[in-house]
Amino acid sequence: MLHHAGDEEKYPLILGNPPFAGSLDYENNAKDLLASVKTKKTELLFLALFLRLLKPGRRAAIIVPDGVLFCSSKAHKQLRQMLVEKQKLDALISLPSGAFMPYAGVSTAILIFTKTNSGGTDNVWFYNMLADGWSLDDKRQPLLPEEKLGVTPAEALTEAEHAKNNLPDVLERWGLRETSELERPRTSQSFCVPKADITASGYDLSLNRYKEVIHEIVEHLLPREILAKLATLEDEIQPGMKMLESMLILRHDWQTEINQSSFLSENPNTEEQTCL
Repeated sequence: MLHHAGDEEKYPLILGNPPFAGSLDYENNAKDLLASVKTKKTELLFLALFLRLLKPGRRAAIIVPDGVLFCSSKAHKQLRQMLVEKQKLDALISLPSGAFMPYAGVSTAILIFTKTNSGGTDNVWFYNMLADGWSLDDKRQPLLPEEKLGVTPAEALTEAEHAKNNLPDVLERWGLRETSELERPRTSQSFCVPKADITASGYDLSLNRYKEVIHEIVEHLLPREILAKLATLEDEIQPGMKMLESMLILRHDWQTEINQSSFLSENPNTEEQTCL
């Protein structure tokens, strides 16, 4: 498995979706792959293989499970460090959970890198893709008309349509990653992260590691103010409770009289016997 004699640095472009969560014995793998990353995990081995097969100066886009981005094993960290330090890591596109339903529900991302063998990572572009135009359940039904699906729809999407299909925006912002995207705040759907920040984070490539979330400030009442409000509510409720209690008593007395009258009408001799 994964032997590649004669194919090193042969391909100008590699698009890959390797198997996830697989495991291969060491003896079944090429020794040069194990030399670069000693692991049995197929998602890591295939990444190492693609690096071998790619021509220098050319680019690859590989789908990986999220664990590749942040797992702390030696092999995971070693491979991420290799992409950042020895190659040029261009981008990471986080895919929505359910993108591969009904076959797999695992969260995934696309790693895009250029083979240089001499580094070159500067700013890594991140995009948090939330929708691809299709429902993210087992049925995978289209959420938009056919002409508004895909990467290049017939016309520009509205904001509401963008919320259902991020693909055109991904393509547009990818082309701006070295210009205006550099200025985008990390609260945005896409943003750039300098290599220094990634290095300082131990080569963690998970989007949530760098994305900033604006927390809305909520002002809470002091405990004594809450108690005062509760006391006021209690005072407002009490008259109504007393009225309801009175109504229930009256209804009970009224129902008792009706029951007694009904009983006497059905048993007229009862009253006479009582008198005797």
